[in-house]
This record gives sequence, C-alpha cells and structure tokens, in this order.
Amino acid sequence: MHIFRGKRIYLRPLEISDLDTLYQLENDPHNWETTTTVNPLSRFYLEQYIISSQNNIYHDKQLRLIIAGNQHETMGVIDLFDFDAHHKRAGVGIILLPKFRGKGYATEALDLLKDYVQHKLKLKQLFCTIGKDNHKSLALFKSRGFEVTGIRKAWRLSKEMWQDEHFLQLVFD
Repeated sequence: MHIFRGKRIYLRPLEISDLDTLYQLENDPHNWETTTTVNPLSRFYLEQYIISSQNNIYHDKQLRLIIAGNQHETMGVIDLFDFDAHHKRAGVGIILLPKFRGKGYATEALDLLKDYVQHKLKLKQLFCTIGKDNHKSLALFKSRGFEVTGIRKAWRLSKEMWQDEHFLQLVFD
C-alpha cells in the first residue's frame, strides 16, 4: 500500500519487514543527536512497537511512515509526533539512511507529508526542532516553508556541551 506517491519516492506504513532498517536507524548514535534517544533499542522492543502500532494518528498520537524509493528500497522514515487533535498540530522529523542523504529525497518526503497533514488531517501547523549546528536540516525545513520562531538556549546536551536549538513552525493558511 502506498499512502502517497511522489516522483521518486512513496510513503507507506511500517511493516515487520522494516525491522532491520528501524533497528539500524534507532541504534545509530549519530541519529541520537537529533532525537531524545539515549540508549540502544532491542529488536524485540522495535518489533513490539511495529506490531502494536495501529497506524492511526488519533489513537497512537504519532505516525511513522517509511520513505521508499520507486524500486521499493527503504530509504528512511518520516514521523509525525506529539499529535494534538484539538490544536490541530504535530511535530515532524525525518531520518534517512546515510546513502540516501543529500539527494532530495527528504525534500520530496516532506512535501508529501505536508500535503497529507494539510488536506487529509486538516492540521493548522507542523513544527520541528533542529540543533543550531544542523545546517542541512535547517536549510531543508526552511526551503519547505518552515520559519524559525524561537531559539531554545542551551537546550541540548551534545558531546558534553550545551547547544542551542531552533524551533520552527509551518502554519497553514
């Protein structure tokens, strides 16, 4: 099932066959810099996460979708999290496997997700947080209409140093 299809990618729900990719992404310490993860996750835990997810943002309060290429290769994940149905907003995050970075796939995935949340979920806004030194992610989200609306001072502890974090929002008309 393809929820949304772009020119080079499509987004789809998690399947058990995605366990290895999810395990790789979640346990890569480099990705921990942009998430709240501070310890490795077991295959069992991730398998239970996939099995127990209803893929219903109203129930789970989040939605994780696989970014897949048109040849069905798994490239990464895009998430909606901290979903608030009353205030019609959600956070968004993207992680690609290293070999797919810098090729425009995250841009296409973000555009597909924006269309979904605006036209199907009828959300008013998306938000994300990006570390001050993560220039590529900052450029990606700004290029898709997100605006920096605040800076959280000394918000992230990274490599024993406190770093600022940008707070970005995309408010739909």
